[in-house]
Amino acid sequence: MTKRKSLHSHSTGYNIFRTINLIFMLSIILVIMIPILKIVIDSFDEKASETIFRIFPEAITVDAYKLILSRPAIFRPLVISFITTISGTAIAMTITSFYAYGLAQKNLPGRKFLMGLALVTMVFRAGMIPLFLVVRNLGLMNSLWAVLLVHAMDAYYLLLLKNFFESIPTSIFDAAEIDGCTPLQTFIRVVLPLSKPGLAAIGLFYVVYYWNQFFDYILYIQTKPNLHNFQVFLRSLVIESDTQGFEGFSFATQSLKNAAITVSIIPVLILYPMVQKHFVKGINLGAVKG
Repeated sequence: MTKRKSLHSHSTGYNIFRTINLIFMLSIILVIMIPILKIVIDSFDEKASETIFRIFPEAITVDAYKLILSRPAIFRPLVISFITTISGTAIAMTITSFYAYGLAQKNLPGRKFLMGLALVTMVFRAGMIPLFLVVRNLGLMNSLWAVLLVHAMDAYYLLLLKNFFESIPTSIFDAAEIDGCTPLQTFIRVVLPLSKPGLAAIGLFYVVYYWNQFFDYILYIQTKPNLHNFQVFLRSLVIESDTQGFEGFSFATQSLKNAAITVSIIPVLILYPMVQKHFVKGINLGAVKG
């Protein structure tokens, strides 16, 4: 009889696998972290360069951050960014969750048609010009509603949430129905609390999207610059630094660009640890069956 190979915790094969896996994962972490480290380090370096990577800044300065935070005009775009991010995420999550819950019902009339309607948007996209014409004809130009509603639902996130809803045991729905819950009460009181991991993950995706928006503001809000968000403000600041320079600040333009990137990702970095526990819980829910 031939001896079967196994990967027990004390076997040579297992140790080799762990070593290779560790090296592979560390390589991926380095590939991800090096660009981020360069951005953060260069934001504190008054001699920052696009082509040179330094472990420590050559000449430490915080002038780029002073320039960004000392501008009185920063506060209105920042407030608009928070408002549109919160409102847009709430609208998108409401539409996506209701649509996904409907598609998760096997006996829903027209379910295949509604599913196909969502899938078509993943394959065929009209493009910028037809979308602009639709927004203009609906009278949404120069309004925050254009930014909030244009991407109020993503078909990919819809399918993810639909699959998550379908993973909930049908016995829970039967128990809620026996207790006298209406379909809406079942959705709000039973499905949503059980779907916190999925909702948290997709909600974070929407938050990142709405927070990072800047092109939609430029495209749809043309005559009201006071409605532009924080990202547009940072973009204008970087363009201004390329053309004018700033009195009292001596640093490379690259330092200002990296400082702007760093400031823009801080809210997401703060938010992620708050929803990380839901990701971990989602992994545990997916692993335990029966």
